Amino acid sequence: MTSTQSSGAHVFMDYTGAFFSDEMAHMQILDFMRAAVDRSPATEVHSKAVPFDGSTSPPGFAAVVLIDESHLTAHCYADRGLLAVDCFTCGPTDPDTVADDLHVALMEAMPELVLVKRERIDRFTTGA
Repeated sequence: MTSTQSSGAHVFMDYTGAFFSDEMAHMQILDFMRAAVDRSPATEVHSKAVPFDGSTSPPGFAAVVLIDESHLTAHCYADRGLLAVDCFTCGPTDPDTVADDLHVALMEAMPELVLVKRERIDRFTTGA
């Protein structure tokens, strides 16, 4: 019998109820993301959030924190109340820890959010 080992993992979280009245919401979410990374063993390399007004893309935003082990991203479709979060690490940092931290911050700030799906997928799997 062959066992499977992985060298990374992806955690996906999908939320509904992400209706933001503040046009600076993208910066608040980015702050939550950066804090979650800061409290983890990963090291932030770069971060950026970009709002979309609906003229060329659906209204909402995209935010990313690049880390030495991969990334943490958030994409919001504000007109539909959808927020998608993606945390991928390929080093010693457990992406579940980062995702859990971010989830708590999001729920404290926006109790109307509903986590409708959370999934973890092992990456870079090999037979051992």
